[in-house]
Amino acid sequence: MAIGHSRAPEVVATHGDHHDDHHHDDHHHDDHHHDDHHHDHRAAPRRALAQAFALTATFMLAEMAVGWWSGSLALLADAVHMLADTGALGLALLAQHWAGKPRTSKTTFGFHRAEVLAAFSNGILLAITSLGIVKEAVERWLSPQPIHGSAMLITATLGLFVNLLAAFILMRAQKDSLNVRAAFAHVITDAVGSVGAIIAGVCVVFFGIYRADPVLSVLIAGLVAYSGWRVLRETTGILLEGAPPHLDVQRIGRSILECSGVGEVHDLHVWRISDRFDAVTVHVTLAHGAHGTDVCRSVCAHLKREFGLDHVTVQPEAPPPNQLVLVRASRDGQPLMKP
Repeated sequence: MAIGHSRAPEVVATHGDHHDDHHHDDHHHDDHHHDDHHHDHRAAPRRALAQAFALTATFMLAEMAVGWWSGSLALLADAVHMLADTGALGLALLAQHWAGKPRTSKTTFGFHRAEVLAAFSNGILLAITSLGIVKEAVERWLSPQPIHGSAMLITATLGLFVNLLAAFILMRAQKDSLNVRAAFAHVITDAVGSVGAIIAGVCVVFFGIYRADPVLSVLIAGLVAYSGWRVLRETTGILLEGAPPHLDVQRIGRSILECSGVGEVHDLHVWRISDRFDAVTVHVTLAHGAHGTDVCRSVCAHLKREFGLDHVTVQPEAPPPNQLVLVRASRDGQPLMKP
C-alpha cells in the first residue's frame, strides 16, 4: 500500500506489510496474517536445524575421540569440520530465535541481522579451521605417524552416513533461511570430507600408505575453506548492503520509468536487510499533471508484481517548472514587426 507522510512539498510513500505499523482494522488483519506466515516460515528451518544439530553434535564427539585414539589427522580434520558444522547449526538456532523477536523503538528493523552475523561468524570459523588443518598436515607429512586404520575407516564411513542424513534433514528447509543454506553447505562439504577420510583409511589399511592421511587432510581443509568462502561472500554482501544477486538494479530502474506518471528516477537503492528481506528506496520526479500518491501506489504495486519486492519506499518530487517565454503583443493583436 502507499502511505503519505507530511513532508511538504514532497511525499514519501512506503509499501511493506510486514514492517510498517498500521492503525486500521484491515491492516491489523494483514499484520497478524503476516506474523502467522513468518511464524510458520521460521518453524521449519528451526526444526530442521535442531534435528541436524543433535545428530552432528553427537557423532562429532565420537569421531573426535576415535580420531585422537587412532592418530588419524584426516579423521580429526573431518571431526573439526563437523565441529564447525555443529557450531554453525548452534549459531543458526540462536539467530533464528533472535530474528523472531519483535522490533522496538531502538531496533526498528528488529533483529534480522542476527542471522546474518551468525552466518558470517561461521564463515570466519571455517577459514581459521582450514588453516589449522593444513599446518598439522604439513607436520604429519614430514613426520608420518602410525595410524589405527581399521577404526579410522569404520568411523569415517559412519561419518559419511551421518552427514548425508543431516543433509537430507536440511535440504527441504534450506530455501527458507540463509543460515540453513550455510549449514547445508557445511554438511555437504563435510560429507565429501568423510569420503576423503574413507579413502585415506583404505590407503592405510590395505596399502600401508600413511602419508595418504595428511594428503587427504589437506583436501578436506580445502573443502572447509571453500565452504567458508561461500558463506563469507554472501554475508559480506548483505552487511555491506550490496544489491541482492538475484535483483538487477538497472532493470528495476528502467521498470520504474515505465510506470505511469514517472518522469525521472534517481537515488535508487536496492539492498538486503537479511535473508529473504529485500528493500528498495527511490526518488521519482513526477510527470506534469501526475499525482504523487497515485504514482507511489503504482510504483509499489509494479515492483511487488514484477520483482516480488514488499518493502519499497518511494519519494515523489515535483516536476521542474515549465520554461515560460514572455511575449509582447500589440494592442490590436497584430505581431510586432522589427524596425
